[in-house]
Amino acid sequence: MMSGGGYTSIDNQKVSGSVPAATGPDPASVRFTDSNLQTFPPSETQGKISAVFRPPQDADDTFSRPGKGAKGNSDESGQATGWFSMFSVAAYKPYFDVDTSDVVERIRDSLFPFKDSFNEKTTDNPDLYGPFWICTTLIFVAAAIGTFVTYLAHKWQKKDWNYDINLITWSAGLFYGYVTVVPLGLYLILKYFSAPSGLVQLFCLYGYSLFVFIPASCLSIVPIEIFRWVIAGVAGFMSATFVAVNLRAHIVSSGERWFLIVAGIFLLQLALAVVLKLYFFTITVSSH
Repeated sequence: MMSGGGYTSIDNQKVSGSVPAATGPDPASVRFTDSNLQTFPPSETQGKISAVFRPPQDADDTFSRPGKGAKGNSDESGQATGWFSMFSVAAYKPYFDVDTSDVVERIRDSLFPFKDSFNEKTTDNPDLYGPFWICTTLIFVAAAIGTFVTYLAHKWQKKDWNYDINLITWSAGLFYGYVTVVPLGLYLILKYFSAPSGLVQLFCLYGYSLFVFIPASCLSIVPIEIFRWVIAGVAGFMSATFVAVNLRAHIVSSGERWFLIVAGIFLLQLALAVVLKLYFFTITVSSH
């Protein structure tokens, strides 16, 4: 018997009173079936609990197309739960999955209105991220610059000036309303003429078309009325041309009335520029 390090070992020898080791065939091994109780959720989950919402779809599959952020999860996606998926944040996540380079490129395209490649570039990945922030920025820029030029006009004539809080409210209603109602109305019109276009793609197109009004609003700080009208006219023409040119090729398929639709689109954008100039940058100083 040997001991060391606090442990005792028995040498391979016969010890009085020891029980000899049992000899014979090896005992049968017990094998347990695989179980997924240690995995949550189980790999074979049934039902719709583990489903991932997809963007809402039209009956003709033109409501929208999944962005490139949703391509990697296409194999794991479950069935959408009808129109209820519209009220899920996950349904709109693909439309905000864009890189800064994508947004910058689309903004740059909107400043070259005679190119008709915008729709082609955004067909597979229309986004709402750029349109949302462009519209939000325009709301605050237009209201802030409009307030500032009004303040300067009153100070130069040494008149009392009061801040108009309604300016930001009207600005939000004008631009958010325009970029929502007009594309929706155009979507229904094109659907009626059997030339449907993706609704999200229309939101994307109209959202980026408003970018040109941001620098135009900043330039309107110059206190020369004719200059402000020129700036508003150029911005309106660029925005209207950008939308009309990119939709013309698609609307031609709607029949002989395609020209009226394109003309209506063009005039609506010009009307937006006129409203922007009249409401925000037409200064009247009372004599009292």
